Amino acid sequence: MRKSKTLARIRNGEAVRICALGHFIPCYIKYAANYGFDCVWLDLEHRAMDDREVQALMSFFHQYDIDCMLRPSTLEKSKLYRYLEDGASGFLIPHVSTPEKAQALVDACKFPPLGDRGLDGAGMDNDYMLFDDDYPARTNAETFLVVQIETPEAVDNVDAIASIEGVDGLFIGSGDLGFRLKQSPDYPDLETCIETVAAAAKKHGKAWGLPVGSAEDVRKRKDQGALLMPRGGEVIALMRALAAWQEEMDGIL
Repeated sequence: MRKSKTLARIRNGEAVRICALGHFIPCYIKYAANYGFDCVWLDLEHRAMDDREVQALMSFFHQYDIDCMLRPSTLEKSKLYRYLEDGASGFLIPHVSTPEKAQALVDACKFPPLGDRGLDGAGMDNDYMLFDDDYPARTNAETFLVVQIETPEAVDNVDAIASIEGVDGLFIGSGDLGFRLKQSPDYPDLETCIETVAAAAKKHGKAWGLPVGSAEDVRKRKDQGALLMPRGGEVIALMRALAAWQEEMDGIL
């Protein structure tokens, strides 16, 4: 069974090098691995891919030994653990605002005694039945569940969410949370909420993080203890490259 680089980093108290992907670009996975990233955040919440495309991408993640942190478009229990059977390293689940929802996700993603995931063992995650009876325990140890804190309710409940065994990390959806805080003037500002999430994560020994957009942002969040800090994706990379090329061409032409 392939070992998770994300979990290895977290267990060593090290930041995870993460970038994002939302389109079917197999070579991007190779590039990310080649340049030292540990994990690619594969976004299916806001981007569309069919099941066969996702399965095809999983073969590249395994070939190039890099984690896939998959953000699904569904919370259907069997669909979630099929993504794990197909080879995903773990999940980033949006809009987890209650401990009950967090526990339901643990039930879907983890085998007993942690959860209630269905057992098959014939997928890529078990080398197509070429592992031994340790498969459930190994899978629990090498797959991860990160839940997104994106609402004021989630901030209120973050201590209870972080306390749940089987939740490996808290991820602040700063765009969604910031937007909702503007609609809720009685709540603290975004930075105060970030500090609340960081404190809950530290109290319960969980990783936490949020998207970062600059080197200064990386330094700031690292100093606060964040370990999960996705930096950029294929869309931003293309925009920046095209802008630079056009500027260069304008200067010559």
